[in-house]
Amino acid sequence: MSDLKFNPRTLILLLMILIITGFRLLVTFNSDALKFANFSSIGAVALFGGAYFKDNIKAFAFPLLSLFLSDFILATTIFKEYSNGFLYEGWYWTYLAFALMVLVGRLLLNKINAVSLLSSTLSIVFIHWVVTDFGVWFKNPSYTQDFAGFWLCLERAIPFEIRFLEGTIIYGAILFGAFEILKAKFPALKFQAQQAA
Repeated sequence: MSDLKFNPRTLILLLMILIITGFRLLVTFNSDALKFANFSSIGAVALFGGAYFKDNIKAFAFPLLSLFLSDFILATTIFKEYSNGFLYEGWYWTYLAFALMVLVGRLLLNKINAVSLLSSTLSIVFIHWVVTDFGVWFKNPSYTQDFAGFWLCLERAIPFEIRFLEGTIIYGAILFGAFEILKAKFPALKFQAQQAA
């Protein structure tokens, strides 16, 4: 027990993820259910977790857990009609896309600046668009099962992806900006090799 050390960096990162994920629920519960569909914090949370958690398990587990908890709450409340009793149809495509988005944060955000943040944001929006809509298109009788059908599915998703981009930019600016300010004020939050955040 004496070897256990309190890591304030991990605690602050986790709290920030939970708070910003809470905004996903707050916005959804206080608006027309589909008006802000995809305008959420999950893209920013994926990038944030990938960028700041140096431990691979935490980098993937904490953002995925926040997505699961918010999905579960939404699937059992206001989106119950779209739920299959657990989450929603095709949830695994969303989680695959989300894991890939965390990976982008790990690979592209070694150094946090406006250019790397914008390029990683555009990358994850593209991943979200293609992967989640592949799940919508695949074996769906509403679309022909060829490139033209997939392209039509992608076109129909553009308004949702624009909102996803907007949400990722806004929530990302809040998350990354706040943590960089906190790191400047509290040096204990800076990553040190001996602490695996």
